[in-house]
Amino acid sequence: GDAAILALVQKRVDAKDPVATEFLAHAYYHGNYGLQHDIPQAIELWTEAVNLDNLDAHFQLGRMYFCGEGVEKDVGRGIRYWQHSAIRGHSESRFMLGLHEYTNGNHEVAVQHLMIPAKMGDADSLNEI
Repeated sequence: GDAAILALVQKRVDAKDPVATEFLAHAYYHGNYGLQHDIPQAIELWTEAVNLDNLDAHFQLGRMYFCGEGVEKDVGRGIRYWQHSAIRGHSESRFMLGLHEYTNGNHEVAVQHLMIPAKMGDADSLNEI
């Protein structure tokens, strides 16, 4: 059950496994596996996963800072998280950078950002172009 899953995940988190740390952050964020919805705990775990260079954690913290969810809004910081993971091939981060540039009227830069995940088969990016 949920307790057994969490025990295994926690063991991996304690061993500094970046994927397990990001998984546990998601579980706290969504209140999955019997955990209480806990955004501060999710942010703490995503920060730990970022320090272990997990690209999904970079994306999630980027979103949190960009939107000001659970943290003080800091668009620049959010973008830096996305840039870090986008450069390393994270298509969702690249997509968000493209949308941000488009919203700011930088359409040419937006298309450049969106072309990368579109070439990787990301339908949302292709549809935005």
